[in-house]
Amino acid sequence: MPSLGVAVALVMVGIASVQLGAGFAKTLFDEVSPTGIVWLRLATSTVVLLLVVRPRWRGRSRADWVTVAGFGVSLGLMNWAIYQSFARIPIGVAVTIEFIGPLLLAAVGFRRARDLAWVGLAALGVVLLGFERSSLDPIGVAFALLAGAAWAGYILLSAGTGRRWEGLDGLAFASLVAVCLLSPALALTDAGELIDTRILLIGAAVGLLSSVVPYSAEMVALRRLPAATFGVLMSLEPAAAALAGLVVVGEQLHGVQWVAIGCVVVASIGATRATRRPVPAEMLPT
Repeated sequence: MPSLGVAVALVMVGIASVQLGAGFAKTLFDEVSPTGIVWLRLATSTVVLLLVVRPRWRGRSRADWVTVAGFGVSLGLMNWAIYQSFARIPIGVAVTIEFIGPLLLAAVGFRRARDLAWVGLAALGVVLLGFERSSLDPIGVAFALLAGAAWAGYILLSAGTGRRWEGLDGLAFASLVAVCLLSPALALTDAGELIDTRILLIGAAVGLLSSVVPYSAEMVALRRLPAATFGVLMSLEPAAAALAGLVVVGEQLHGVQWVAIGCVVVASIGATRATRRPVPAEMLPT
């Protein structure tokens, strides 16, 4: 079991890896559509999971398969929608809006009326996001909201999947469902571009950075970290996304938008501390 310091470091590595992967993915959008990049990301993580986990599929009930299929649909929709959003608005803004989904889900567990103030603070942050960027694409915002809703569904479905499937078996099959779900859309967009070796390699690297590395690091960290501590650390995702957008893509945000991101980060931390519920490993965005 890692020490507390090492566990915290692993979570931070996972957060940085996810957002760097998003940044590198966005640099390819002029050559490959967001759908193509998402497909490459999910295909890479699926292959790794299937090879490493070797999930057991025999002896499963119809309910088991229906549950994991729903989990896979939410996984695929979450990834597809947020990458569509990345193509239209800054990464930091998109992830901040996406965080509203799990934040509202956490609000269901609030025990005191005053804790609803965290939802209000997050709403204020979202409103502030548009104050200094009148050209913020409403379609990009809509996709980010859709990704947030899918993330909330992903969290809920993870509970049922965890009860029915051992270890990472459910996640491995859900990833396969997500890849199959996106494959028809890929055929209608830019499947031909994926024949390019360079695109394949970069797409595979995005898959490793955005799914395999962070999931592995955070799974190890969860063996040591209290659930509340893990939730607080994950609340730093919007700020990390904004920094990745700045460093990798050169996306400049205005002062008010940094304040808005800060509002959502603080609201997420507050909501995590208010609920103090166990955090399942499947809550990790993949």
